[in-house]
Amino acid sequence: MDASFTPEQDEIRRTLRELLHSRCGPRELRAAVEAPTGHDPALWSALAEQLGLPGLALPEAYGGVGCSATELALACEETGRALAPTPLLATAVLAAPLIAALGTEAQRGALLPRLASGTLTATLAVPGTALAAALALTGDNGGQWAGGGRAGGVQARRVADGWRLYGQVDQVLDGHSAGLLVVAAHAGGFARSRTLLFLVAGDAAGVVRVRQTALDATRPQARVQLRDVEAELLGEEGADVLAALAEAGDAAAAVLACEAVGAADRALERTVEYVRQREQFGRAIGSFQAVKHRLADVYVGVQAARSAAYYAAWATGGRVGGLALAQALEALRTASAEGIQLHGGIGFTWEHEAHLYFKRAAGDELLFGPVHRLRARAADAAGLFEATDAREVAV
Repeated sequence: MDASFTPEQDEIRRTLRELLHSRCGPRELRAAVEAPTGHDPALWSALAEQLGLPGLALPEAYGGVGCSATELALACEETGRALAPTPLLATAVLAAPLIAALGTEAQRGALLPRLASGTLTATLAVPGTALAAALALTGDNGGQWAGGGRAGGVQARRVADGWRLYGQVDQVLDGHSAGLLVVAAHAGGFARSRTLLFLVAGDAAGVVRVRQTALDATRPQARVQLRDVEAELLGEEGADVLAALAEAGDAAAAVLACEAVGAADRALERTVEYVRQREQFGRAIGSFQAVKHRLADVYVGVQAARSAAYYAAWATGGRVGGLALAQALEALRTASAEGIQLHGGIGFTWEHEAHLYFKRAAGDELLFGPVHRLRARAADAAGLFEATDAREVAV
């Protein structure tokens, strides 16, 4: 295995870092999160038109670049460094792979080129607070998270001209601005309930979307109400939706791990820059041994998380994304917390950017974790505890 990056991969990272450095500074970041869309449309257009970021991992036949999930993960490492608020995660990481995997040829032909060009944004809407469960990151996604056929969640009923959805979905990433919603819903009632995915236009009649106040303002979320909304079934009715969600979840975890590593690396860089400048007792605080030890520990954690994230991105489909994500989120939490502490009083204020990295760490754990459940799921999938129990019985 050659662990080095190709010239094309290095070029993607370099070009994207330069673009984000010039277009997504602290002032631009704050303006973007306060905008009605929750992101800067001009920046999104630049990422789509100049770099083809939304279509990076989509086939060329549908207008994509034809790269793998590895290139998308490396790109998200750079957006993570800048905490860039864009619909990239919701569109290219969550929604597009499901449409590519399950959609009919007509659906793929109609939607994927628009998603690849960035003219259409999309998101995955999972009932309740069960996004991590639906993606099989924190447990077996048996389908109960979608309502279980009982009241609550989102219910789908067949009508003469198609399907109708009724219910409410909370914590939908970019749900207030996405042009297309991929909605997970239960059909068939309690006796024969099954989870299906549906395509719903963001501006369809009966769709009520309200942007929510989120802990991490750089990841805008919305509550979406579906009031007898007309929907189109994604793919065929007999498709294995849960398996497709689990496969998309593993790839999403690898991408998220790289994104978290980028954020952790930048938080560490900012802290190192600060301790070199701030003086106490006539010398830079970075020269004190205690500070050096703390930052050395952070550095080791970030580098270990980077190795795990890169491997998960390379081995997409190997069900290691959740474990890499756990390590990356832990590294980001540690790096951002140490950054706030070592910045002193200024690190706690709204005027400084240090708190944004801590909120990203906490927000991602709420959405895709927590860390201990990600690790428990990985251990269960590997049969780690079963093997231990078998040895104990043998003894």
